[in-house]
Amino acid sequence: MAAKIRKGDKVIVLSGRDKGRTGEVFEVRPTEGRALVRGVNLVKRHQKQTQAQEGGIISKESPIHLSKVAIVGKDGKPTRVGFKIQADGTKVRVAKRSGAEIDG
Repeated sequence: MAAKIRKGDKVIVLSGRDKGRTGEVFEVRPTEGRALVRGVNLVKRHQKQTQAQEGGIISKESPIHLSKVAIVGKDGKPTRVGFKIQADGTKVRVAKRSGAEIDG
């Protein structure tokens, strides 16, 4: 099955604590139905110091459910994602709001 939200997509949060915030997807977990979005759903974690990392309380992104995010269209508004088969047989994602192709 083709993924509607992929790594590198710009998304907006539809509900929850971070409603209205936008960010770029940097990891998708399809089996969990969740994604990691840069700067969204931040949590504080106590990190033990290692040789590679400094310790202390750090902020990091927590996974957010895919149903709570939507791709940002060219007009800056959230849009649903559909699929279209082109004449040459390739499958592309299209924005339901505008009908425009989604890059990627």
